[in-house]
Amino acid sequence: MLSRTADCLYWMARYTERAENTARLIDIGLQQSLLPGQQREAEASLAGMLGLAELLPVYRKKFGDVNPESVIRFMVLDEENPSSIWSSLHNARENARAVRGQITTGLWETSNATWLEFLKLCDEGLPLAEPGKFFEWVQLRSHLSRGITIGTMIKDEAFRFIRLGTFLERADSTARMIDVRFHEIETQDAQAELLDPDDPEFAVREFYHWEAVLRSLSAFEAYRKVYRDTISGARVAELLILNPDMPRSIASCMNEVVANLQLVGNGNSEETRRRAGKLAATLRYLTLDEIAEHGLHDWLTTLLADIDDLGGRMRQDFLVL
Repeated sequence: MLSRTADCLYWMARYTERAENTARLIDIGLQQSLLPGQQREAEASLAGMLGLAELLPVYRKKFGDVNPESVIRFMVLDEENPSSIWSSLHNARENARAVRGQITTGLWETSNATWLEFLKLCDEGLPLAEPGKFFEWVQLRSHLSRGITIGTMIKDEAFRFIRLGTFLERADSTARMIDVRFHEIETQDAQAELLDPDDPEFAVREFYHWEAVLRSLSAFEAYRKVYRDTISGARVAELLILNPDMPRSIASCMNEVVANLQLVGNGNSEETRRRAGKLAATLRYLTLDEIAEHGLHDWLTTLLADIDDLGGRMRQDFLVL
């Protein structure tokens, strides 16, 4: 396969996944803003999201104070923001158009229809009028694209590069979502909360916040099946970081990255496969107590750097520079 083709397939998948994950990330802050007395915390969460995406200075220059409406305008509708849903869906569609001969008709038509319908919804004002409904639509279109990919494409190199883009982007996004929620509270008290998740007062105070995080990652029902108990920060982190059976967990994503790298590997990619395998193995045997010893924010920062390194090495090994 030509490097340029692989590049388009990989980024088509990453941008589709990024649009969905951006919708999920903003939704966490918006759900918190609906809780009584949580306006400031919700705004802090949205500011943390922008900071982790390295977009806070740009946002403040353009909009000033952080508030839900301006964040939606910046992260959904702003054509100049390369991380906005507008940019992600546009770039996903353009990359799909460039490789129409390598993907199925159904996948191309889905990507094209998603972009055209997105423009229509924006013209109608849905993202600002009914953000919850709009973010649900973004997620469903991503699910549809992924389902058509799995259901119609032969499992050749093109399919593998799509999967690599999907799971590397998802691992990065899940780590950022977790960090947004924990970043403000990771102090000595927060460490104690991680190590004592059964404290009743803590469970009552934090329940709705963790529920919002779980629902935004489609993990609420999975949490109930695994733990059958009160929602706690420690168990949310364990499920979303270390559980290999949870589809959006970091461990699950890295297992998929390793499996697909092995199937497209070439003579230049041995070091990339080694690093991916090492990261996946670390997640397989890591414990939450070991993460807490390092500090969750610091550990996630290192993890994000490792994921970014993998993305850079994959571009060097397989894709257009």
